[in-house]
Amino acid sequence: MPGNSFNASKRTTSKKGAVAGSGGKNRAGLKGRGKTLPADERPWHKGYSGTEKLPEKTARKQDKERRAAAAEGRAPKVGVPGSKDTTWGRGGGRATGLTRTQTARGGVRGGGPRGPRIAPGRRSNPTKEGPELLLGRNPVVEALRALVPATALYVAQGIDIDDRVTEIVRTSGDRGIPILEISRNELDRMTGGVLHQGIGLQVPPFAYEEFDDLVNAALEQTAPLLVALDGITDPRNVGAVIRSVAAFGGHGVFMTERRAAGITATAWRTSAGAAARVPVSQVVNLTRAIKSAQKAGFTAIGLDADGETGLYELEAAIGPLIVVVGSEGRGLSRLVGETCDLRVSIPMASDVESLNASVAAAVTLAEVSRRRHQG
Repeated sequence: MPGNSFNASKRTTSKKGAVAGSGGKNRAGLKGRGKTLPADERPWHKGYSGTEKLPEKTARKQDKERRAAAAEGRAPKVGVPGSKDTTWGRGGGRATGLTRTQTARGGVRGGGPRGPRIAPGRRSNPTKEGPELLLGRNPVVEALRALVPATALYVAQGIDIDDRVTEIVRTSGDRGIPILEISRNELDRMTGGVLHQGIGLQVPPFAYEEFDDLVNAALEQTAPLLVALDGITDPRNVGAVIRSVAAFGGHGVFMTERRAAGITATAWRTSAGAAARVPVSQVVNLTRAIKSAQKAGFTAIGLDADGETGLYELEAAIGPLIVVVGSEGRGLSRLVGETCDLRVSIPMASDVESLNASVAAAVTLAEVSRRRHQG
């Protein structure tokens, strides 16, 4: 009616305006940054386990977590500083005073982003069955020296030549490896943004042995010796263990398919070519595989800092033996540890709590070899 000020459609609450956003700029800013580093490689994370200097803030986080865990009666969820090598080369700088390749068409790029903080030699765009690229000048030249099998060498146009590049190209040519010159943008695309220094070596997937064949072949030897890897995630530790197995007369290595490092180009390079001589098998369930080998006559010993048997009192070293090596951070998993016939500790004179997984394996294999030669 006239004069009535009531309006049923009148808004009684304030209208919320549009929320200001970045317009996708934040997401765009992350492009080309590479993969996110795992927690144990981040110096600012409480799970950091690297060998670089521990920041004070990270140390405080870890101390706080240890106190909280002690109060609650649980294991602390922190890293083990010094247990994982994180001192990989991260420099992306270009050497100066070097000549260009005679076939270069794209010139030398200067300045610009140096690439993500991902170590050369780490696998890019990994696949379970397909080939992978080993990246970086030092990793590639070392892989070629170790006779890692390769199917192609990718060289970026306009790359600066130094002694390593010269050796890489010459060695690849001598071995009949196809040398493909591609644009730097194409190599960036192939590597997914991982630092490559203009060089990429394509290697085929590793050919694993069947576990039953591995065990049967070992049993044909005078003193069978196998090594089982329980959740080791660093391919360099895997390669180092394989190298020790070859050095001390072992007959094979087996590991789990999931949640563990396999035989990548990095592991093969670290093994110094020993992966070509030592049979390696992957199993679905490590506990079940160990039990199967025990039924075949093997004694399984698990390396444990709190083990009840000292390494120097290991009488079982003379017979068929499986040395089980735990992961870098947590050691042996519960089920695997319970499956082992013995838990073996390595006597140490200092206050160091434990050894690196590959070092512990090498020390144990050396002692086993010594006992067998004496017996």
